[in-house]
Parts: sequence; structure tokens; C-alpha cells
Amino acid sequence: MTIDTTGGAPRVRLGRTELRVSPICFGTWQLSPKFWGDQDADELINAMRHAFEIGVNFYDTADAYGEGYSEEIVGKALKILPRDQIVVATKVFHHFFPDGHRFGDLSYDYIIEECDASLKRMQMDYIDLYQCHSFDPLTHPEDVARAMETLKKQGKIRAYGGSNWNVNQINMYNTFGNFGSMQPYYSLFNPSAEADVLPHCLATDMGTLVYSPLHKGLLSGKYKGNETFDDLRKNAPEFAGQRFKTMCDNLQKVGEIGKKYDLSIVQTIFTVTLMNPSITCAIAGIKKTSHIVEAAGAMGKEISREDWWAVRNLVADKG
Repeated sequence: MTIDTTGGAPRVRLGRTELRVSPICFGTWQLSPKFWGDQDADELINAMRHAFEIGVNFYDTADAYGEGYSEEIVGKALKILPRDQIVVATKVFHHFFPDGHRFGDLSYDYIIEECDASLKRMQMDYIDLYQCHSFDPLTHPEDVARAMETLKKQGKIRAYGGSNWNVNQINMYNTFGNFGSMQPYYSLFNPSAEADVLPHCLATDMGTLVYSPLHKGLLSGKYKGNETFDDLRKNAPEFAGQRFKTMCDNLQKVGEIGKKYDLSIVQTIFTVTLMNPSITCAIAGIKKTSHIVEAAGAMGKEISREDWWAVRNLVADKG
């Protein structure tokens, strides 16, 4: 991956799209109260704006995050920033209703309708990257691609991509359209995407923005191993018992490696993640301004090959 620092801020090309983005992407899944509880919206708004000041220009959200709530906050936060200097990505798939029920829907009509709804919530004239949030087995991929191309011709989106698809699904959709990016789950704790999706994207020049690279905070290094959780992590086995304690201890060893490069634990994890040539961007789930400041500090950094493997071995899931 070639990082361009012309103008000072690190930028990379997102696959075969024309989008030039920061290697760290500001993620907003945490604005889903169902999963993460209530967050301080003002703090998030300040963090989004400060991110731009320190070189981050890429923001990822989804209509499903809080049933539109996240998009509304993103729109409010980014409204004061120069629109032509930021890249905004959102997603479509979950057809949600006021009573709380939802179902998957990538039908032509719903994509067109929901794009307009997302634009209204974000108070924007166009979306830079419009992504299919998941795979819809009920809709023919030709209809999905046709909807995306219609939106592109109308100037409502600049590029489109997918998320959570396997290689066969990616190939199928790209038979009918030009899906230029993919958003898969990936972390050093569980790097299974390296077996298929990531190599395929690299070989076909699809940009990748991996989500949950800190594995829901597990790899942040801020825990001792005796904490309990009341959010979506409360029943996750990797966040309990000896398995949790061992990972927390190993992350302190990661910290010792990072110190050689003046990197924090979080920055070391992001650095190792971004050194993978099949990963274009890493999405950082941000709750506070300090979080994006720390994550952004990993952009453009590298460590030695020996230390890269040492970090990998320390944090790989051995459960």
C-alpha cells in the first residue's frame, strides 16, 4: 500500500475507486444504543471534528446504527467541515421500522429510497461510498448493481461497495456491477479474512476498510483481565476468565514492543494491521476525542518484520 503524504496528511487510494482516504477511518457503530448503550453525542461530534484537524478525512456509518441515529449525528458533526475534503461512507441493507422490527432488503426500490433517507439524515447532497451492509439472498445482484449505478448517475453517490460478503458473493456482485470496496471483519485476534476475502480484494484492486480491528476493545490494552461488561461483550468468552486475563497480559508485552517505536498499544495494533498490503484502511471505533488522536498516531508508521510477527503471535486467538 502506497501512502501519499502530499499536503501533509496521509492518504491512500481506496481500491479502484477515485476516493483518497486516510488509513484510519472514524467508525460510528458505537452510536448503536442497542449494542453499546447510550453515548455522549456531543463528545462524538467533537471527536469527529477534531479527527479532521489531525488528518483523518474518512468517516464510516450505517443507516442501521441506531436506526438512523448515527447518520444524524454524523451529519451534524460534519456539516461545518469542507465537504470536498472529507469522505463519507454509509450502508444499506436493514429495512427498519418505528416499532423496532427489521429485515434484510437490497431490492432496487429500497436502495433508491434509503439512499435518499440517508442523505436527508446526514444533510448531504451525496455519499462518497455507499455500501451493501450484508448479503441479500432474495435480490438478484443485477438489481443491486442497477440501483447503485442509477444513484451514481444521479450524482447521489460517488462509489459503491459491499460488506460482510465472502469471495463467491463478491465475484457474483461484480459480475453485474463495479463494487470497488469491501468492509470485512478483521482483527489480529481473528485474522481469518486473510485466508480468502483480503487476498481476493488485493488481487482485484478492491479497497478494504476492515472493521473491529481492536476486536471490540479487547486489543486496546486498557483492561487488566478482571473487568465485567454490560454491553454486547458481556457473554463473549474472550472477555472472561483466564482467556481474558492471558490476552491482557500479552498486550502489555505488545506495549513493550511498541515502546521501541514510540507507539502505544493501540497504535502498535493499528500499525501491524495496516502493514498488511491487503488492508487499505482500519476503522477505529471512537467514543472520545482522545481515542481518535491515539488511533491517528498510527498512520504511516511501521515496525520491523520480526516485531510484526511477535505482535501477531502475542494477540492471536488461542482459545
